[in-house]
Amino acid sequence: MPHHPETHIRSGIDFMSYAPLFILFLVVIVVLVIAGCMQEKARRQRLAAFAALENLHYDPSRQDDPDSQYPGFDFFQRGTNRYAENFLTGTAGGCGLTAFDYHFTTGSGKNRTRHNYAVVLLRPSFLLKPLIIRPEGIWDKLTAAFGWDDIDFESAEFSRRFHVSSPDRRWAYDVLTPLTMEFLMERGKPAIHMDLLQVMLPASGSLEPDKIREAIVTGTGLLDRIPKFTRDAV
Repeated sequence: MPHHPETHIRSGIDFMSYAPLFILFLVVIVVLVIAGCMQEKARRQRLAAFAALENLHYDPSRQDDPDSQYPGFDFFQRGTNRYAENFLTGTAGGCGLTAFDYHFTTGSGKNRTRHNYAVVLLRPSFLLKPLIIRPEGIWDKLTAAFGWDDIDFESAEFSRRFHVSSPDRRWAYDVLTPLTMEFLMERGKPAIHMDLLQVMLPASGSLEPDKIREAIVTGTGLLDRIPKFTRDAV
């Protein structure tokens, strides 16, 4: 078979022409990885400083399958590869406090999605009942047309903005008084989940001191507004 040295020369030239782009691509990847690591280190430092300021304990370690720790919340049953990290524990507003980063994945292959949440849990000195308050979505409006509606309230604005569900409708009505509904609407559109012992407030994204403060204000504000007769009836 004839030997064509020009073929090898051409291949070498082609590779050399793409080499700068390949090197640039590697440099960009390395820079992004380093920047991400530095941002995460800075965020953990902010959490540690916040914990020290608020007399909380900070533990950056990872805990797999947090659903086993919080069986009363369906929120922790979603997806796969569930784990939590960056725990802050202590007290706030007269309640026990736990806050952490929560991660899980849904789908597979090209459709795989990683979900990141900042979770804050508050444990009051009295018992609760299951209740979910979350922003109303388009899917909720569509299913309502087929009779799968949530609990509605006298405040039409609140009912438009929030989807409320509970196995005990009386509890939902007692907890969500007109003053409490007004308070929650002033807080934007928080998501709030209750089980028997605690209130859980998840927010999309990574845990930050400001998110913890916002959740504490919203959660304790809701708990403080639960009428005494409602607490005693649990």
